[in-house]
Amino acid sequence: MITAYWLILAAILILIVLSAFFSGSETALTAASRARLHQLEKNGDSRAGMVTRLIEKRDHLIGALLIGNNLVNILASALATSFFLNLYGDAGVAIATLVMTIVVVIFAEVMPKSWAISNADRFAVTVAPVLRPIVAVLSPFAAVVTWIVRAILRLFGVKIDEEQSMLTAHEELRGAVEVLHRDGSVVKDDRDRLGGVLDLHELEVSDVMIHRTNMESINVDDPPDQIVKQMLESPYTRIPLWQGESENIVGILHSKDVLRTLATKSGNLKTLNIRKIATNPWFVPETTTLQAQLNAFLRKKAHIALVVDEYGEVEGLVTLEDILEEIVGEIADEHDEEVSGVVAQADGSYLVEGSVPVRDLNRALEWQLPDEEATTVAGLVIHAAQMIPEEKQTFTFYGKRFVIIAREKNRITRLRIRKI
Repeated sequence: MITAYWLILAAILILIVLSAFFSGSETALTAASRARLHQLEKNGDSRAGMVTRLIEKRDHLIGALLIGNNLVNILASALATSFFLNLYGDAGVAIATLVMTIVVVIFAEVMPKSWAISNADRFAVTVAPVLRPIVAVLSPFAAVVTWIVRAILRLFGVKIDEEQSMLTAHEELRGAVEVLHRDGSVVKDDRDRLGGVLDLHELEVSDVMIHRTNMESINVDDPPDQIVKQMLESPYTRIPLWQGESENIVGILHSKDVLRTLATKSGNLKTLNIRKIATNPWFVPETTTLQAQLNAFLRKKAHIALVVDEYGEVEGLVTLEDILEEIVGEIADEHDEEVSGVVAQADGSYLVEGSVPVRDLNRALEWQLPDEEATTVAGLVIHAAQMIPEEKQTFTFYGKRFVIIAREKNRITRLRIRKI
């Protein structure tokens, strides 16, 4: 009799260990980083490849782990109940329930899961060789259980698509970067640069272009000496040429081409043929994504393109630098004019030029102003107010107070913004 009791206790102990194994494995495989596992596999760790293949069939994996875990827990509880009934009679049921609840919660749930979550990747790689044959054996049962669950949920109008992810890959990366930044592992500049890369496929060239009202261009019919003088006074090396009207762009003039041509003509400006020096303009639709435009710039080895609307009218221009600045922030050289457009005031408010992009303001001040409906701060105020405000009008939205400081015709040129 005593030997039988010890055998039952040994069986219960083994089942608790198995329960801990299943619980820890479930937590580790759920929390393991697929990116780190992929890197480990590339470095020659075959066990990391096992984990990756197990995670790819998530339904079968979780189903098999749950079946195994519940099987050993129920069997352990049944043996414990039988054991305590023999010792204490009817009171053994209550004793077995109390003891097994404490033992299972501490040793089969909390402890293994805490251990697994603290080092999910290493735990997952360690248990993978043992877990693979178990999952293979239990997978058919898991598939049946999964089918039954989906059928029952479908009766209540709940459809589960195992191929559909709640978050896109970009959203998962963005969320990971935000969490790491909040924890202090990623500094603000790195977070902004990574966010800029992830935003390229969402933004269009119209979001970053220089609008035609701010676009610097030269009349191709001006005398060559005046054109050269305007180029020397400009901070840009590439300038659009127009003819007849400013929206009729006929070419792009590069300062290096002008210098090379002047060198061959001994600096004689009168013989300079601007049309022959200029290159053909490149027109792109305003709906082109920044990712596509960046790839096009690299493919064509170009740095500047004219942005047109659906009617073919020139809306502005976009450069390779404009796109790169969305990733790395403002790029300035010795010829750039420093125009930030945001000035902090002593009272905690900010004087902001209406042409400042909302994204730049958010990046500089850690704000969360929406940039889906308007590119500039002035456009955001007009969109939110549903009107063109007058000077000294005040609006409150998005957790900020906007005061119109200056306006020219229908354009808001300066605002004061204060956090509420």
